[in-house]
Amino acid sequence: MGNALAREDFEWVYTDQPHADRRKEILAKYPEIKALMKPDHNLLWIVTCMVITQFIAFYLVKDLDWKWLMFWTYVFGSCISHSMTLAIHEISHNAAFGNCKPMWNRCFGIFANLPLGLPYSISFKRYHLDHHRYLGGDGIDVDIPTDFEGWFFCTPIRKLAWIILQPLFYTIRPLCINPKPISRLEVINLLVQLAFNALVYHFLGVKSVVYMLVGSILGLGLHPISGHFIAEHYMFLKGHETYSYYGPLNYLTFNVGYHNEHHDFPSVPGKNLPLVRKIAAEYYDPLPQYTSWVKQRNRIPCKSEESLGDAVSLRL
Repeated sequence: MGNALAREDFEWVYTDQPHADRRKEILAKYPEIKALMKPDHNLLWIVTCMVITQFIAFYLVKDLDWKWLMFWTYVFGSCISHSMTLAIHEISHNAAFGNCKPMWNRCFGIFANLPLGLPYSISFKRYHLDHHRYLGGDGIDVDIPTDFEGWFFCTPIRKLAWIILQPLFYTIRPLCINPKPISRLEVINLLVQLAFNALVYHFLGVKSVVYMLVGSILGLGLHPISGHFIAEHYMFLKGHETYSYYGPLNYLTFNVGYHNEHHDFPSVPGKNLPLVRKIAAEYYDPLPQYTSWVKQRNRIPCKSEESLGDAVSLRL
């Protein structure tokens, strides 16, 4: 993060992403992986418990002093909020009810969205499909920073500001580079969320609303769990555009760290991604991977490969 990098450090390539080819090769060798492409019904109970936990927290913080409110918002609320966004990521892949019940998944996603305070679930679903289909596509994949972000946020202070403001950029980026007409489900998501926020304010007061909204913003910004945003696709080694992480934070993030495995098999729920890696270990163990989201440490399997350093270059 301390390096100053120019716009030229982005790498532009014109070959297809490797995930589809690797998926075909792995399935040909290990067809039993197809059995892992099934709904994870445990999501129903886990997500419901997380929502209830936040509801209880809304009540417990309503009379706290502001300093303690902000402390618990960052230490506890932001962790739950970030974990909930990754539960919504799972639900966006129809992992809760399966592909045969897409509307059930969308409704459950709106329910999971409630403790976040910001209408997120339906819009995320629409844009996340593009991320998988056109990974790194210029003007399509809104998970990847824009040219301006890569050019402007190139000093330590600017990078820090970019990390803090990451939720803002994730909100603005789709509107700037790939705007889509607002759908009926997005309107429903918005109205349900506004009604819920109004109920929290009416019955519990402003501190509970602050806990809800600020926790979501902090949890997606300058927070240890947010390291996965950088680790997943910010290129630190030429020729590799996706990186996995196999550390303990996966327990809080529905195994989103198994990111190569996820892009290879997006129909496999997070719970089963470790099994994918175990079955096809010879495909994943040699790949460069992160050993820490907090310190952004990485493991490079071959010393002869050229490291780009600092995890800030992108494949676009």
